Amino acid sequence: MLIARNLTKNYSNLPVLKGVDINVSKGEIVTIVGSSGAGKSTLLHILGTLDTPTGGEVWLEDVNITALKGNKLADFRNRNLGFIFQFHHLLPEFSALENVCIPGFIKGAKSNIVKDRAVFLLETLGLKERLEHRPAQLSGGEQQRVAVARALINEPKIVMADEPTGNLDSQNARELHQLFTELSERFQQTFIIVTHNEDLAKMSTRSLTMKDGKIV
Repeated sequence: MLIARNLTKNYSNLPVLKGVDINVSKGEIVTIVGSSGAGKSTLLHILGTLDTPTGGEVWLEDVNITALKGNKLADFRNRNLGFIFQFHHLLPEFSALENVCIPGFIKGAKSNIVKDRAVFLLETLGLKERLEHRPAQLSGGEQQRVAVARALINEPKIVMADEPTGNLDSQNARELHQLFTELSERFQQTFIIVTHNEDLAKMSTRSLTMKDGKIV
């Protein structure tokens, strides 16, 4: 489904990625682990089109996404990729429902279809009673579930998550781990997750370890 070949990334004269290859199949939960500075987030950002490699290519199905530029890249990202970060990045002036709808509206989908899917996702994630609450009225775990729903709103082929449990307590982290597993099983949703959380890595389909800019 996703194939990356010989990815390199240099910042000035500093090599961060040193020839990374990775294959990800539909429905997999792939975690990337390793010490700080190993290149995990850089790799994730390149796979998710948030950064560009110095060398190498990334293909999602039959599209060379490293060749896309400008509006074509932005449109492809919006339609095919979902993102979850350590900090939720929810817009404080909007409700949970409105936050989830935003990528769907950007995509240009019909308002009623977007809202219906957003309600479905939030209810599926246990937030039926919190649709109209703003982020400040939600717990940390609830905010992260809203962020998960937002990542799923456009039915992305892959969800990229960068330390998604890093800002959660142990109970909420465990619940989020279980949620990823349920989404993978129920919807064949594919995840690529950068994490320091050993429990999350153990629950994944595969765990890849990075060291000094390479997968070892």
